[in-house]
Amino acid sequence: MEYLDSLNWRYAAKKMNGQKVAAEKLHNILEAINLAPTSMGLQPFHVIVVEDEDLRKKLAPAMYNQPQITGGSAVVIFAAWDNVTEEHIDEYLRNTAKVRGIKVEDLGGFRDMLMNAIKGRSSENLQQWSARQAYIALGVGVTAAAIEKVDTTPMEGFNPAAVDEVLGLKEKGLTSVVALALGYRDDSDHLAKAKKVRRAKEEFFTHYVAEYA
Repeated sequence: MEYLDSLNWRYAAKKMNGQKVAAEKLHNILEAINLAPTSMGLQPFHVIVVEDEDLRKKLAPAMYNQPQITGGSAVVIFAAWDNVTEEHIDEYLRNTAKVRGIKVEDLGGFRDMLMNAIKGRSSENLQQWSARQAYIALGVGVTAAAIEKVDTTPMEGFNPAAVDEVLGLKEKGLTSVVALALGYRDDSDHLAKAKKVRRAKEEFFTHYVAEYA
């Protein structure tokens, strides 16, 4: 299957060669990220795409000067909402009504469900929940990039407060939680050709198979 071939090809590049990712490929990867599933479809995070070389240089110290930041073509920052509010939910419902050609009033029951989901939860708890949704989108982005034969490096190793300061995220009610460098692996990255090491399927999976009479 082609997608399995792509996932076997995929590698978390340790060094990138500076080659630019074509606009169409970047568009497709971002479209896939936008199509990623999230709880109740709310998408409680924002995605910042940094292609600008000067801005990536400013981000580099906040991301521990990992070479993929400046050696890649773009860095995608996933920033979770600091809180989930009634205003967020109402905006989501207005968009849902517009896209599906229905009245907002018809979504009253769905609104009640959404409000009950956030009721009584602290902003910290909701921020953590938002971050988990962002990780789902990260995984979809990694897979889409592999299919496009674009290298990626998922990154948690950075200083969120410093990244937020460079991008002005706090003022927008956002906190960076994970990043994805996009580009192409450098020939000197010798681990790129190493065999993948994964746990044996017998140890990794547990199957409960349905029994039929």
